[in-house]
Amino acid sequence: MTTSSGSVHAAPAAAPLYLTFDDNALLGALYGEHDRHLARIEQKLGVSVTSRGNRLAVTGPPPATNAARDVLLDLYDMLERGLPVGAQEVDAALRMTGGKRPPGPVPTGASATEMVIRTQKRHIMPRSTNQATYIQALYDNELVFGIGPAGTGKTYLAVAAASTLLARGEVDRLVLSRPAVEAGERLGFLPGDLREKVDPYLRPLYDALYDMMPADKVVSRLQNGEIEIAPLAFMRGRTLANAFVILDEAQNTTPVQMKMFLTRLGENSRMAITGDPSQVDLPHGARSGLDEALSIIGALDEATVVRFHNADVVRHPLVTRIVRAYEAYEARQPRDREVGPNRRGPGP
Repeated sequence: MTTSSGSVHAAPAAAPLYLTFDDNALLGALYGEHDRHLARIEQKLGVSVTSRGNRLAVTGPPPATNAARDVLLDLYDMLERGLPVGAQEVDAALRMTGGKRPPGPVPTGASATEMVIRTQKRHIMPRSTNQATYIQALYDNELVFGIGPAGTGKTYLAVAAASTLLARGEVDRLVLSRPAVEAGERLGFLPGDLREKVDPYLRPLYDALYDMMPADKVVSRLQNGEIEIAPLAFMRGRTLANAFVILDEAQNTTPVQMKMFLTRLGENSRMAITGDPSQVDLPHGARSGLDEALSIIGALDEATVVRFHNADVVRHPLVTRIVRAYEAYEARQPRDREVGPNRRGPGP
């Protein structure tokens, strides 16, 4: 079998699977320093990879060698298109192509590795199948819910897609919001003027923006109103037209706040709502507006819900183990048991 990325010669099941790559200049990045990328693939898939110049021999059980082939060809294809390949990209390719895929359909119309969000400062690729599905949904749908644990890229990818559409002129402005009062605190007890009070709550949104575009562009667009970052309370009474609107930390909205926010959607606008139902900071007994919205409108044809899982966590590997440990602990507790005044899982 021959592909644009190289040639693959199928061999009997007991024999190695051989891959030959055409551009020797890309092999250093493909193999990694001291072949560390190949070692990572060997470790994760249980295969042996031997390099001889531009030819690799992959030995192991057929399903594992086929997975290794797909990973290597995906990474080589990235390099051919001028995209960087490092340890994170190798892990992403293993999640996308390896045997332990999280639940969720593979996006149609393009392979996941081709779904690159090109911002002014960096190229962002999906690092799990669900991330690829989420990116596709953000571009294709007017209302998208991104639901799942911390570290799965829910907000980061939404900001990346929104900033790309803003740069293309497909929307006129980007509106980012989140509940400003968390864990029982009140803004009135914080020092400073209104902006100084709300900025700490909105800082993750600022951080994402500065990661997508040059600082001077962020500042100028904040000043001219093309980018607006505001607490949820400021949304009442508005109609947001020609905009990409993102609500972060939506699990901390009340049902009234969520209904208010959803009805802000105007002409030629799209909305992304992200949240982690396991990290609710509302008073004990209060229902999350995110939970209610999912039960009421989550089944609408116009609404797309993408649910992330532990396998989609793309932060430090320890974060995945922390999330799993908390889930296992909470599963052992009685349903009505609370720790402190709030229901909160692992922090973001």
